Amino acid sequence: MADTKRQNAGGKPPVATPNIGPSGMVSLESALSGAIGARIRITTTIPTNNTLEGTLFTACPITNLIAINTASPTPTSPTSASAPQPGTYHILPIPKIASFTLLSLAPPPSSPTTTTNNTTTTPDFTTATPALTPIDLRALSARAQTAITRLKTLDSRRGRGVGREGQEIFDALGRTLPTRWSEQSIVVLDAVVIKPPYRIEDCVAGQGQGQQGALGRVRKVLEMERKRLADRSNRPAVPAPAAAAAPATGTGSRKGG
Repeated sequence: MADTKRQNAGGKPPVATPNIGPSGMVSLESALSGAIGARIRITTTIPTNNTLEGTLFTACPITNLIAINTASPTPTSPTSASAPQPGTYHILPIPKIASFTLLSLAPPPSSPTTTTNNTTTTPDFTTATPALTPIDLRALSARAQTAITRLKTLDSRRGRGVGREGQEIFDALGRTLPTRWSEQSIVVLDAVVIKPPYRIEDCVAGQGQGQQGALGRVRKVLEMERKRLADRSNRPAVPAPAAAAAPATGTGSRKGG
């Protein structure tokens, strides 16, 4: 069971009193909220039954989640609140926690300080416990841009006003050849145009030698893909297993004894 008592010695600020249930036991949520910044060991419930040890980063009563940093503190200042710490974070739902053990207390929070001009400064994010590391905005921006580019690429490969067969042919050709849409027509290798309904005779290209060579290649690939799609559509469906017949029960009256 978690040890939630802290001694108020050496000028340390008092810890908020946890909620006590009717039976005199401290609730798990309240105990975890009082252990933010401390080193703890958590055991999860079955079927995973994992054990995690690290610094409790936060415990949210709204989402009923905790975040624990299982990375080891830096050896130079293992208990420094202001030094950035490496992060390997795990987010766990509180109901999945079977028990936790308090291994070491959190560093004392920074108190307001008075300068020589009798002005009081309050702690900011630089003195937060646990320490908050800077966010690499350039990395986040690059990650977002990569996701946007990927979604735009996927959207550009989706035909507008095209039936299912046309989209399947486009996807099949695009696996081996550079392919794009031009309204409802498929453009392959920037040389061959396949007009609806995307048959072999619907392939057209210019009269140049290179364009005619690309036309022959695209027609062969299209013929193979259409045959593959036809075989798939003509494949008989696997019949569902027949339900076992219930044993017949005699309902008629028997003659004799």
